[in-house]
Amino acid sequence: MKQLYAIVDIETTGGQMASGSITEIAILIHDGQQVVERFETLVRPFYAIPRFISVLTGIDDELVANSPTFEEVAEKVYELLKDKIFVAHNVNFDYSFLKHHLAASGFTFDAPKLCTVRLSRKIFPGLRSYSLGNICAYLDITIAHRHRAGGDAEATAVLFQLLLDHDTEQIIVKQLKRNSGEQYLPPNLPKSDLDKLPRQPGIYFFHDSKGKVIYIGKAVNIQKRVKSHFTGNKITRQRQDFLRDIYAVSFECYPTELMALVAEAVAIKKSWPKYNRSLKAYGPKYGLFSYIDQNNFNRLIIGKYNKSLLPLRSFHDLHGARMFMHQLTEMYNLCPELCKIGDCPVCKENPDSIHKNPEAYNKLVNKALTADQKVTQSFFIKDKGRHEDEFSLIWVDPGAFYAMGYLPKDSDYSDAESVIQLLQAFEGSFYIAQLLTKYAKEHPKQVIYTEVK
Repeated sequence: MKQLYAIVDIETTGGQMASGSITEIAILIHDGQQVVERFETLVRPFYAIPRFISVLTGIDDELVANSPTFEEVAEKVYELLKDKIFVAHNVNFDYSFLKHHLAASGFTFDAPKLCTVRLSRKIFPGLRSYSLGNICAYLDITIAHRHRAGGDAEATAVLFQLLLDHDTEQIIVKQLKRNSGEQYLPPNLPKSDLDKLPRQPGIYFFHDSKGKVIYIGKAVNIQKRVKSHFTGNKITRQRQDFLRDIYAVSFECYPTELMALVAEAVAIKKSWPKYNRSLKAYGPKYGLFSYIDQNNFNRLIIGKYNKSLLPLRSFHDLHGARMFMHQLTEMYNLCPELCKIGDCPVCKENPDSIHKNPEAYNKLVNKALTADQKVTQSFFIKDKGRHEDEFSLIWVDPGAFYAMGYLPKDSDYSDAESVIQLLQAFEGSFYIAQLLTKYAKEHPKQVIYTEVK
């Protein structure tokens, strides 16, 4: 019995598969030599078709008004796809979209997949682009109706036949093996890049077709984390663009997760890759400031972060800043009114309290600031190195910059200034300072406080 292939193309309203709808579907059944059956239909979506989709495909609300819904054609689609190898250009998008909508119609669908982008890269290597339009132009394949399901599916069928004819190394057979690891990868990422990834802590870089870094991530296990980007059935426009833009992956290993976290933050800050968004919004919003008022009281207040005025301590959000101020007033008997966080019960009960005496009150403030300064002073974090004969050191100077590197196991690090010269220095950031300060509090046995002139 011949192996049958279902060559598929769909048009959608865009967006996520859960909120987006299919507007057109074409399925061509191929027996390995020719197309033996065709199915094509417009589909009436549950939502209005966005204008930009209509401009691209020519499919608008009026055109699909009298077409069946997907639920009405789901059984036919399922019967055509069942027991076939699912083939598409950038297969994971079409496959995931159809799998989701078939499930919503009561059909459990699972099938082996072939991606004509990945196959083309291996069987016709060296091309500038492997988009359907470009690969068809290179191979002189006519696309009768571009960006319509029928036209794109017909062109993909011709391309697939050429791939079958030129597959002298049995690449298609190899990719269909369950342990090949090919089926879930982005269309333009060579599997060899993934095979080189270590199972160690570090950072990884996704590169686009020109080698530019488009995403940087941190991992305890680099290979496992990179693979996780490509699994799952969540299909959004942003994720599809992201996966389509990945052409290569590289990495840097570090002996500890903390060093990897720091290295990730430094690398992101240096280049702000296209798809890294979380750290871009992470910066100091509020600060702890002090000033002497007209009555000679040393006032501590929370204010908006200002680059021209260095705060005593920085905060990412107002809630965290106010919580810190409340803790400070309770621990060191400071006046909530002078700190602008509420009424002072001490002053209400005792008009002659210490809060009314500038000299005495300022001693409380100085005590609080001295205690807090111990937390934010410079320090080393010592941890394991890349091998048994060394250890790693991270030097932290909150609000300024830091350095990290490796020293031989028997090194003397009592002279902080000399040791720092042996480490690689970096410009710091609020995020890195917060990250390392938090780590130091949670792992005090690894912390060595220092004084650097």
